Amino acid sequence: MKGEFHAPNLQEEYFPGELYNDFIIGGAGDWFAMDRLMVVRLLMAVIVGIFFVIAFRRPKLVPTGLQNVAEMMMDFVRIHVAEEILGKKEGRRFLPVLATIFFLVISMNLAAIIPGMNISPNARIGMPLVLAVFAYIAFIYAGSKKYGFFKYVKSSVVIPNLPPVLHLIVVPIEIFSTFVLRPATLTIRLMANMLAGHMVLVLLFGATNFFFWQMDGWTALSGLTLIASILFTLFELLVIFLQAYIFALLTAVYIELSLHADEH
Repeated sequence: MKGEFHAPNLQEEYFPGELYNDFIIGGAGDWFAMDRLMVVRLLMAVIVGIFFVIAFRRPKLVPTGLQNVAEMMMDFVRIHVAEEILGKKEGRRFLPVLATIFFLVISMNLAAIIPGMNISPNARIGMPLVLAVFAYIAFIYAGSKKYGFFKYVKSSVVIPNLPPVLHLIVVPIEIFSTFVLRPATLTIRLMANMLAGHMVLVLLFGATNFFFWQMDGWTALSGLTLIASILFTLFELLVIFLQAYIFALLTAVYIELSLHADEH
């Protein structure tokens, strides 16, 4: 079959048609209507939940099998994210939050390279926004629990010993930086990285298909684009891990800043 190469369509990739509508509330376009990305989100969340339930259903003093794998994964978050940033006491306290964020992000990112899924639901803004709001609530809770809400907010945005006139400039900047920019950057960083990675993979594999099946005399070039596709998939694995790590790490940093807001 001869034809033209068509670049991937963002609308079709990230806003596919609805699979079915919520039969109680929904109609076409309703918030509760399901599309392919929502199914992938739910499926990956269920897989993560089932994995840890099975791994820890009968814990042994000397772990083996799935329990050993699950403990190694949990220890990575505990040691290299929670305790490294928050210390042992606060690290253990906020480990459930950080582990939930880390494993949800990495599992949904992995969907980008799983055949049959081939897209990360984190490439659309909804899931990154939910995770950022979760992190936002966690660090505000941490500061409010320690200082009380109003004292925490004051300590976060008011820098001691500044000339009064400078507070008119600094306080709005600190409010925007702490309570708007933090969740916004968490959301955009994750979404943008997974969006860009998916589009590059689609272009590379699409080019491979185009050169191999449709371009006489250019078949050999499909070998190069196929190699590039495989190499970029391996690179995407690194990005998948790094985005989960960075998201959890920054959440821990924001919690730590909230716990020491009076040292602003």
